[in-house]
Amino acid sequence: MKEYLYLGKIVNTHGIKGELRMMSDFDKKELVFKEGFPIFIGVEKLSETIETYRTHKNFDMITLKGYTNINEVLKYLNHKVYIKKEDLNLSKHDYVLEELLNCQIVFNDKIIGQVEEIVYNKANILLKAQTLDGKIFYIPKNEFFIKEVNIEKKRIVGQNIQGLII
Repeated sequence: MKEYLYLGKIVNTHGIKGELRMMSDFDKKELVFKEGFPIFIGVEKLSETIETYRTHKNFDMITLKGYTNINEVLKYLNHKVYIKKEDLNLSKHDYVLEELLNCQIVFNDKIIGQVEEIVYNKANILLKAQTLDGKIFYIPKNEFFIKEVNIEKKRIVGQNIQGLII
């Protein structure tokens, strides 16, 4: 299991007091974007702590503990932000979407493909998968199409998906 999970990217600053503008598609934002939550920035995974959080338009706006000036946070501009899964305190059966990557998709007790990418659109979250013979197909992430997810076994059991694979 990966130690770090991708949270998003710092795309800009906001104002002069050190607020950072992030783009994030993370599916459990309510567990992360809160005062005191540890984050890790950049390739070096520099440890920081969220001090404040708010949303602004389509962005997640954060300030970091100990920073009060734009010049102090410019070093983080255009860097990726990560978290540790253990800091989320998830239940045994809960998971984050990123963990679905590389899971095998099983339908009618046969492996039919593997998840390659998580696609976010306005209507659904889609799992982009590839069949064993190289065909690409998409499965909406909902209970109608996904019967079971087992992160430990890297396995997703699909249902009602015969029409999605062409």
